Amino acid sequence: MPVSPPASTTTVTSSTTTTSTGPTSTSTPAADNPYTGYQVYLSPYYASEVTAAAAQISDATLKAKALKIAEVPTFIWFDTIAKVPTLGTYLADASAKGQASNTNYLVQIVVYDLPDRDCAALASNGEFSIANDGLNKYKGYIDQIVTQIKAYPDVRVVAVIEPDSLANLVTNLNVEKCSEAQDAYKSGVTYAIQQLDTVGVYMYLDAGHAGWLGWPANLSPAAQLFSELFEQAGSPSFVRGLATDVSNYNALSASTPDPITSGNSNYDELHYIEAFAPTLTGFPAHFIVDQGRSGVQDIRDQWGDWCNVVGAGFGTRPTVNTGSSLIDSIVWIKPGGESDGTSDTSSPRYDAHCGLA
Repeated sequence: MPVSPPASTTTVTSSTTTTSTGPTSTSTPAADNPYTGYQVYLSPYYASEVTAAAAQISDATLKAKALKIAEVPTFIWFDTIAKVPTLGTYLADASAKGQASNTNYLVQIVVYDLPDRDCAALASNGEFSIANDGLNKYKGYIDQIVTQIKAYPDVRVVAVIEPDSLANLVTNLNVEKCSEAQDAYKSGVTYAIQQLDTVGVYMYLDAGHAGWLGWPANLSPAAQLFSELFEQAGSPSFVRGLATDVSNYNALSASTPDPITSGNSNYDELHYIEAFAPTLTGFPAHFIVDQGRSGVQDIRDQWGDWCNVVGAGFGTRPTVNTGSSLIDSIVWIKPGGESDGTSDTSSPRYDAHCGLA
């Protein structure tokens, strides 16, 4: 996570029907919202986590409410190369379900394994090191994902690409690890979007959140970075846009600004997106917004608090009825209830933000 700068199945709700039109070609991306007309696959892993957690609840009414969360679609994170084979299992399951019900299925994934990952924090440090051939290992990780997806052309895949990576290159190059990682980050993300494009994966690059890249001074530098990388990668046609508020807690549209946002006119994700979109020359200005943990506002002490915020609550359920032509879908990218890190100060992965609660 960043150092804060100045500071079963379900259908995504839509007015469009979800009747099947048969397998779709991955050679040319759809012109409209990739979520429209697709049934979003439920993560079996998250469903099992919810079921296990609910089993610990003695109150029957509360337990029933908790179990309903297993019916909400979340993204499936591939944060180690060892998890990649399970993608094929999920795609096969989605394909079978689609064929049995004559329905188009969509699987949501997070690509998250860059070398020296999350360079401005400790809790999310990954498995690959730049110094130990990490970039080539990362390319192998991407190749394995591509192989899995290629086998199931009847299943649409939407991917969030590398949370925190490019945003760190906008604001945190003063951190030595980030400065040293910038070339590998750019090369890795470029390789990822080029290769995933070949199998028709609809991609949203991570763009931080309103309290990070949303500060007015960060908008133009961020837009320049995204546009340059996109163009240098050959403008892959399946890059759909950007994902915001990944694993964070900001409101999509706040009735009043949270006190922690003082000084930033872009105090929620909608204000951020509306300010950012016009600066994205040469880059597709479509967005998805994570609201999985944005249910309760005005509870953080500072905007940089990102780890296991107590009482955050589940946010708006996934829907394509977003109220904004810029936003394709409200989504749950971070599965609510999963821990962000450890509060054990003796752990090598300890981050001070995780010791605040």
